[in-house]
Amino acid sequence: MFISSAFAQTAPAAAAGGDMSSSLMSMLPLVLMFVVLYFVMIRPQMKKQKEHRSMIEALAKGDEVVTAGGLLGKVTKLGDGYLSVEIASGVEVQVQRSAVVQVLPKGTMK
Repeated sequence: MFISSAFAQTAPAAAAGGDMSSSLMSMLPLVLMFVVLYFVMIRPQMKKQKEHRSMIEALAKGDEVVTAGGLLGKVTKLGDGYLSVEIASGVEVQVQRSAVVQVLPKGTMK
C-alpha cells in the first residue's frame, strides 16, 4: 500500500544479485569484535582465575593472608573449604578458602 509496486519488484532482484563475498564481508566486523573481546576481556580473566585457584591450593599453615573483607591474619588451620585465620593473638576466625585475596610475604604482620 505504501510501497510502490515497481520498487517492491526490484528489491528481491537486487538481493538475489549479491554474491557470497559481500555477505562474508558484512559479518567480518562482528567476528573481529568477538576476537578482540576474547583477547581483551575473557582471556585475562581466565588467567587471573587460574592464578587465584593455584594460590588458594598452595596455602599452608603459617601463611599471612588478606581476605576479601580486608582482614589480615595468619593461617592456623586448613580444611577443604575453610581455613582458620588468627587476626589477633588468641582471636581466630573461620573464612572460606575463596575469600583469600592475597598471600603476604612472611613477616609482613608484626
